[in-house]
Amino acid sequence: MLRKSKNMLVKVHGSTVFGVDATTIIVEVNIDKGIGYHLVGLPDNAVRESSYRISAALNNNNFKLPGKKIIINMAPADIRKEGAAYDLTLAIGILAASKQIQSENIEEYIIMGELSLDGSLQPIKGALPIAVKAKEDGFKHFILPKENAKEAAIVNDVNIYGVNNIMEVINHFNRKEKLTPTIIDTRKEFSKHVNFPEFDFSDVKGQESIKRCMEIAAAGGHNIILIGPPGSGKTMLAKRLPSILPPMTLHEALETTKIHSVVGKVKSAGLMCMRPFRSPHHTVSDVALVGGGQYPQPGEISLAHNGVLFLDELPEFKRSVLEVMRQPLEDREVTISRARFTVNYPSSFMLVASMNPSPSGYFNDGNSPVTSSPAEMQRYLSKISGPLLDRIDIHIEVTPVPFDKLSEDIKGESSITIRERVTQARELQSIRFKDAESVHYNAQMNVKQIKKYCKLNEESKNLLKNAMEKLNLSARAYDRILKVSRTIADLGNSNELESNHIAEAIQYRSLDREGWLG
Repeated sequence: MLRKSKNMLVKVHGSTVFGVDATTIIVEVNIDKGIGYHLVGLPDNAVRESSYRISAALNNNNFKLPGKKIIINMAPADIRKEGAAYDLTLAIGILAASKQIQSENIEEYIIMGELSLDGSLQPIKGALPIAVKAKEDGFKHFILPKENAKEAAIVNDVNIYGVNNIMEVINHFNRKEKLTPTIIDTRKEFSKHVNFPEFDFSDVKGQESIKRCMEIAAAGGHNIILIGPPGSGKTMLAKRLPSILPPMTLHEALETTKIHSVVGKVKSAGLMCMRPFRSPHHTVSDVALVGGGQYPQPGEISLAHNGVLFLDELPEFKRSVLEVMRQPLEDREVTISRARFTVNYPSSFMLVASMNPSPSGYFNDGNSPVTSSPAEMQRYLSKISGPLLDRIDIHIEVTPVPFDKLSEDIKGESSITIRERVTQARELQSIRFKDAESVHYNAQMNVKQIKKYCKLNEESKNLLKNAMEKLNLSARAYDRILKVSRTIADLGNSNELESNHIAEAIQYRSLDREGWLG
């Protein structure tokens, strides 16, 4: 509750984001006799510098910092306060404590925004998680920069006021000009955007077997690696994978938007309705990929949550970068541990990787003038560790499209059509795993579930045994083949695993064969 005293003590509220969740911050402003500006409660340098921005912004709008002793406490004091987003919170607190604005119901507001020297407001990060927390804590109003209003307005039952400058806030509290809340029909906005993929499989000429493989990967949530020479279409195919994934649910859209909000990457539309596609360069650092840093932020794998992470030219990535992905691929979340705290970021994504078959880019290609020796190729392929390959279910070779296919005017099957089949297969899996806590699709099955849902008849068992022996498939391939077979059966609406399902899945283990990784 708001409290005043003869020393002019006022409480206003801001918020801080920790991981992908927010915590309400109480800003106590006390003005007393004396001179000075004292800010306590574990603020970083950006928060400490706020006094200069606040002073200039107030002066440029015919208000002023009181020439007295100002003590500001930001509680809880054990949480570090970072960034310039508290400028508006502190400024309004100072104006209320010095009675330059009315403050009868100021305790009902969360106030956040970065001030420019002229009093205008810059956008902040984490508007959506802050709005979610404001609703949880019972706040009725949230004032923030105009650029963040649509993002925060996704949350119902909180009045979201987007403002351009500090004068709009002052006039609102002084009852000279009431702010108008930003209202968004979340479900309507969500339904407007769900069916319009940017890239479509109908643009892909030829490559029917690869498109089939991508459909299987999408249907079962399987990680996939594409192996082929330069120009064979690996990147083009990877970019189209999100277009055949099932449409995001509203819950997934909110979850994804929340992560992007934390790093300030939400566009003006507010809600993210398309599955994310992230494609970091091979020079990316460990921290940039998985998240972390001195003040932890989500990395690329969290920004790809509920979407696709594409690693082009996989062997060119530093080995240490690839190895830190192993735990997130298994647990579908990233844990960043520091001496004083631990942060978790969700990272349930589909990994799509591509690579050349050899350092020269060509292997077993009689038309290529450049070849690599077996030793060079082995060294190149060994950059990808076995444990990482353990987490990739499908390996597929991509060959260049012949000219007669490229020159055809016939359009391929559209992404919408493929997505319908993928969605039907996912619905079967949703029913199958309805009682499993952390399993939603076939790629997430554990050993116990594989035994239960991937039972083989005698013919299928003999086929798989012969393939393992004749093709020298590694032991790691066994479970992967069964998982992929289960997805192929789901696409065919079959309850049983047949020999043709096993036969097709065996084709998708190229890197386990003798002559690749040995």
